Amino acid sequence: MTNLQTGLLLRSWREGGVDGRDQLIRKFYPELEQVAAARLRREQNSSLSTGDLINDVVLRLVQMERISLADKSHFIALASRMMRHILIDHARLRSSSKRSHRKVELSTQIKDGSFLRIDLAALDAALIRLRVLDEELMEIVEMRYFGGMTTADIAEVMEVSEPTVKRRWQVARAWLADAIANPIDPV
Repeated sequence: MTNLQTGLLLRSWREGGVDGRDQLIRKFYPELEQVAAARLRREQNSSLSTGDLINDVVLRLVQMERISLADKSHFIALASRMMRHILIDHARLRSSSKRSHRKVELSTQIKDGSFLRIDLAALDAALIRLRVLDEELMEIVEMRYFGGMTTADIAEVMEVSEPTVKRRWQVARAWLADAIANPIDPV
């Protein structure tokens, strides 16, 4: 599918055309599978499958009354953000269950090949704080970490240079590491 065709389908969807929406979801399904699989690989003890996660995203997309996506990258970024929220909701539900009081953690591979375990609730709290301080940094984290987007993809979506995205990604990672290591107690 060309960028022109994608643009026409997105415009159709924005104008309420369900056929355009359905065609885009079918076309981008393989990318959604990759993103969902990557998200689930990082989460321990999840009862969600890749298909479950994609189905929840599609359900949320279908329920949206208004959509303002510019291109494929925006679509994947939105789906990725939705996946993050679904995983967080799922983790909260599991942690609030009377039968299980285990912390839900997200595992992520770092440069040296080892894995870092991050409490998903702590990450979400840190992202909420980051959104208040700098929404663009939070969006970069969502696109990069949860969406699996490259710095080039993010630069295209945000309409900035790739070096700018790289610098802001470094700042966001450092801030999040500190925020997770030093959480703020709710009052």
